[in-house]
Amino acid sequence: MKKKGLLIILAMGLILSACQTGNPSTTQPAGTDVPPKETVNSEQLTIRIAVLPLIDTLPMYVADQEGLFLAKGVKVEFIPVASAPERDQILQAGQADATVNEILSDMFLNKEKIQMEVVRYAHMASSTSAHFFILASAQSGISKVDDLKGVEIGISQGTIIEYVTDRLLQAKGFKPGDIKTIAVPKMSDRMSLLTSGGLKAGVLPDPLAALAVQQGSVIVLDDTQYPSYGASVISFSKTFVENHQEAVRGFLAAIEEATGLVNSNPTKYASLLSDKQLVPKPLLGSYVIPKFPSAGITSEAEWNDALSWAKEKGLLTVDISYSDSVNSSFLPK
Repeated sequence: MKKKGLLIILAMGLILSACQTGNPSTTQPAGTDVPPKETVNSEQLTIRIAVLPLIDTLPMYVADQEGLFLAKGVKVEFIPVASAPERDQILQAGQADATVNEILSDMFLNKEKIQMEVVRYAHMASSTSAHFFILASAQSGISKVDDLKGVEIGISQGTIIEYVTDRLLQAKGFKPGDIKTIAVPKMSDRMSLLTSGGLKAGVLPDPLAALAVQQGSVIVLDDTQYPSYGASVISFSKTFVENHQEAVRGFLAAIEEATGLVNSNPTKYASLLSDKQLVPKPLLGSYVIPKFPSAGITSEAEWNDALSWAKEKGLLTVDISYSDSVNSSFLPK
């Protein structure tokens, strides 16, 4: 009986030993360099992105199409919005986690408390492709920058459009009294008035500007020499950033890969221009996809310049902290 009991004990010991060495997450065989396997969470976090139909968002759609977000451990839900005010209302209500906007929009959202953090440039002009254009109607007779002095230029007031207009003209030597603007909030109305001659001049972003040119408008000035003025940014809610830092890091890593794909082979993604309504139908087939910026973020000088402009215009009465509103720590190294 003693011999039989001893055999049973030895057998149980062998079974327990086999169970332990067969579990790679707890124990590795002696003398090996194979690390334990990481535990992977099968539920990937969903990031809700409020998106206007802008060319600026193309890398996001490419990252989604190519599975880059999923590869970085996040899912993305695109929430279409029709206007900047609608976008900002959704963000304030906590119905979206992130968006593509401009630093002025973030300043307005952060004026009472910090709600949004800029984490990366989304899009900006380059030496070969502009982002914003000051255009003249074909009937205006305007052909050079000095012709714009004293001429009413159609803009949307208190927005990036007005900021870019002022700064581009000031860079060309215009004094405050030389710059005249008129409020035409809807970009579609601005373009219609330009092409019909109802406006002598107006400001439009790419690709609406390209459509206006196709319909006869003339480019007088663009932002190729001053890309930071009209730069768009990717912004996340402060709450999301605080609670999901790895998701933000993974999201931006996917954007970086997608940016490289678009810049190296833009024609591959031409179908997204129509599928996501990023380009007007008359331009499909002829529109040249611009280069998108690699990892970068708004500088403190850029932030302070826009803030100074907003205070001069009476749009803000308080300083908005750069360090609290711009977070470069998630950019790929």
